[in-house]
Amino acid sequence: MTQELPSNGPTLSHSYAVCREIARREAKNFYYAFIALPPARRNAICAIYAFMRKADDLSDDESISRQERRNRLNVWISDWRSAIQGAPTSDLVFIAVRDATARFAIPLSLLDELVAGVTMDLDRTESGEPDTYATFADLYGYCYLVASVVGLVCIRIFGYTDMRAEKLAEETGIAFQLTNILRDVAEDAERNRVYLPIEDLKKHDVALQSLLHRAQGKPPSENERALLKEIAERAEKFYRSAEQLMPYIDAESRPALRVLVDIYHALLKRIEAADYDVFSHRASVPLWQKLRILMIGLARMTLARLFA
Repeated sequence: MTQELPSNGPTLSHSYAVCREIARREAKNFYYAFIALPPARRNAICAIYAFMRKADDLSDDESISRQERRNRLNVWISDWRSAIQGAPTSDLVFIAVRDATARFAIPLSLLDELVAGVTMDLDRTESGEPDTYATFADLYGYCYLVASVVGLVCIRIFGYTDMRAEKLAEETGIAFQLTNILRDVAEDAERNRVYLPIEDLKKHDVALQSLLHRAQGKPPSENERALLKEIAERAEKFYRSAEQLMPYIDAESRPALRVLVDIYHALLKRIEAADYDVFSHRASVPLWQKLRILMIGLARMTLARLFA
């Protein structure tokens, strides 16, 4: 059950409209799930997405130094904390998120963790050394902050009563982020980042430099395919948590979660079907398939409302 708050008039309505537009423009996979939510929940989740998108954009602007990015992000965080404490703000995303967190009882600590996740790379020195993670446990910590926390926010908007939903939402976020990591191996390497754990590279006799410095479009070696397959199999195990999460979510939100899980899992399946060649082209779910998944989700949403 959401908490009904007094509206701030056109400003709040306009703030949510701006967040919906940001989500529509930027959330290539998420937005299809947002559409399958009832309006109040859709507004809230678009606001959270817009907040996350701004933090990510500030931390990822490689036209400026890491220190300058950190400085700008610190100013933004300070402005956000003032806004959430009730200070006047003209930032439309802040206005919408402030309302959404109150309506759906979203702990502000989760938003702090979300920001901490997108700033992890900024805490590294600009030594020229690649950004890496030594072990899967280290990578899990990163995935938790940038993806699981999003899941923990989302289920508060979706609605749940059983605490078991929280661990399952955490693990669903891990599944999504591992899928993203697989899709983006080549792109991340161009930015001097390798999110595949170094312990896994060593296990499969894959040199770090082979990922960082390779001819454009060069297909993976057999060792690299084996490495990527192991990461995919790890993701598949976490997708089982997504299936287990479904019954714990409010019935009217369940179709949206199903859309999101089906689109992300379809992306992983396309990577697997390409025999883990994430170097020749960037894997994506075609529009027709996303729309098909969405149509099924909307039908489920209609049925959920009819039998509520």
